[in-house]
Amino acid sequence: MAAAALLLAAAGAGAAMLAGRSSGESTRGRRHSSSTVTRRDFVRSLRLAGTVEAVHATTLFAPRLAGQNTNSLVITRLAKAGSIVKQGDLVVEFDRQEQLKNALDRRAELNDLEQQIRKKDAEARAARARDDSELKQAESALGRAELEMVKNEMLPRIQVEKNQQTLEEASAKLKQLKATYELKRRAAAADLRILEIRRDRAGNAMRQAETNAEKMSIRAPLDGLIVIRTVWKTNTPTEVQEGEEVRSGMPIVDVVDPAAMRVRAKVSQADINELTVGQSVRIGLDAYPDLSFGGRVAQISPIGVLSSLSPKVRTFVVLINVEGSHPNLTPDLTASLDIELSRVHAALVVPRDALRYEEDRVLVRVQRGAEERDQPVTVGPLNAHEAVVASGLEEGATVLRNINMAVER
Repeated sequence: MAAAALLLAAAGAGAAMLAGRSSGESTRGRRHSSSTVTRRDFVRSLRLAGTVEAVHATTLFAPRLAGQNTNSLVITRLAKAGSIVKQGDLVVEFDRQEQLKNALDRRAELNDLEQQIRKKDAEARAARARDDSELKQAESALGRAELEMVKNEMLPRIQVEKNQQTLEEASAKLKQLKATYELKRRAAAADLRILEIRRDRAGNAMRQAETNAEKMSIRAPLDGLIVIRTVWKTNTPTEVQEGEEVRSGMPIVDVVDPAAMRVRAKVSQADINELTVGQSVRIGLDAYPDLSFGGRVAQISPIGVLSSLSPKVRTFVVLINVEGSHPNLTPDLTASLDIELSRVHAALVVPRDALRYEEDRVLVRVQRGAEERDQPVTVGPLNAHEAVVASGLEEGATVLRNINMAVER
């Protein structure tokens, strides 16, 4: 009997504990947080994500060399990332030994060809002088032969035939000299022209080599901040460094003006009609949560592009100018944007989760001390978290939140 009494007592105590726990859980389930109705400016905004970029920026590329098949260049000097440069400062320099050697070789070839041209020209002038002398001698010989022919009437037949033969020979030689004279001049001019063409080609090659050597030094085109470009190596993104070999035409460095920055973002076609140039924007940096900047919508793309998610969806590019500057505000940072779409001044604002919709009515649960009652209200503009109450509530009233969840339970 005593044992049975003890078992009954234990069972009763356990039931009481379970009942108390159940009652406590039910009490906690009926609790919800509250909020005080305040009067302040209500802002309806659109949240976007974007990337910071400079308004004024220039990308410096590895130079493309003229007249060479070399596709790789070695960086010998590179400005430090984040450093400030002035216009004309050296930013990146490549190994120029090959270009200098090529320029010296082309200069030596050019000098040799110029010497050959001078020699060929002197030889041509000497040959022309000899030919002119031979031509004069042939003309004189022909004149003497013609004079001898005048004496033929008084000379024997044999002498007449000799004079005739001498005249024919003198005439033939003069004719031959005149015929070959122009041919020799043309041949000499052609030889000289060939050398001049080779000289001009060598001069062009030398100038190209010198230009290529000058291209090995790249200077800043404007005052700005150095941003080193990222390249992929073994499937890993890394910054370009001194001593590395890069291809011609490869982007190496960005020189950006930190005084003027902007954010490039994409907006869905569903929201594009709510944006206008000049709207106020609040800008936050994901990498620096404590930093925020004001801004304005500066430009909206008139043409949409296909979304990567669906061919039926278009996105539009929006540019937002950042107001102010900071050392941590650098290109390629991701940013969050809250674009102000509309503003209601001195409005009564409540949390959106304090509203409960029943048929054609909107209710809030007002708490006054231990008393709770539903109050119909008229709702104005809404944003993602808050709502404007046009009528039905007074400033300072306490409303309960998550009422819909409590009703469902």
